[in-house]
Amino acid sequence: MRTITFILGLCALALILEVQAFARPHPAPAVHDSATISYEDHIATWHKKRLESLQRPQGWLSLVALDWLHEGQNSVESMGTLTLTGNAVSFKVFPGVKAKVGGKDFVAGPLKVEGGEERPERVEVGSRTFVIIKRGDRFAVRMWDSNAETLKTFPGISLFPLSTRWRIEARWEPYATPKPIKVASVIPGYLEDYTVPGAAVFTINGKVLRLEPVGSATETLFFIFADETNGKETYGAGRFLYADPPKDGVVVLDFNKAINPPCAFTAYATCPLPPASNTLPIRIEAGEKSFGDH
Repeated sequence: MRTITFILGLCALALILEVQAFARPHPAPAVHDSATISYEDHIATWHKKRLESLQRPQGWLSLVALDWLHEGQNSVESMGTLTLTGNAVSFKVFPGVKAKVGGKDFVAGPLKVEGGEERPERVEVGSRTFVIIKRGDRFAVRMWDSNAETLKTFPGISLFPLSTRWRIEARWEPYATPKPIKVASVIPGYLEDYTVPGAAVFTINGKVLRLEPVGSATETLFFIFADETNGKETYGAGRFLYADPPKDGVVVLDFNKAINPPCAFTAYATCPLPPASNTLPIRIEAGEKSFGDH
């Protein structure tokens, strides 16, 4: 039986891991009601909620581990034993350990895994919480600690100066049939299957540009994009942008809401990388600047 050691900042693991998980679930953008609030106040409120989300007890800043399971028994240090059998995972706590699942005392039994039709079950032991995630045909333990040092010392995120120039009304070009696409991450060899429902087409500095979201056109659009600020002012592996579904053939791309992927904050996430089609040959000087060095 192999012991999985949960040590924040483990360099070897950081090289294997990602840019993630995909930050699931994706948050929907707030709607700006210009009749009741200024654009500046809207962005300030939106950014405040963004920071609050990052600082949740089980937010990206409190992640302390992501360790892959092997078939058979895996020891979760000081907590219990996880057993992987095919696609099934069960957990048994060590004697004297008090664990809860769904708010109820837990001693032993199967665990629901992230990636299925049901939400993953969270195992709580003291200040730590973990779930089992699935990426491709591999399973891993993802663990948070509400006492994580990265959570306690979070300094905030620097932003580009706010400008309405970067709030763009793009023309929506729906695809007759959603296009299948494989999106890479920094998990070596792992590709995630998505569909692209269409493209947002817009012009900046005389250049006609396109961005393709993944997912459904009837729900919040999720764009994974790169631009020429990456690796300089912004995170080297790209940024995320969310937008409301198209309305009357228009999609509003508000780059003032461009955000760092979870992997900018932690080595224990599994973020997607921008598809080649979403690499913009310009500088998007809006939204969040880089954070950390993951």
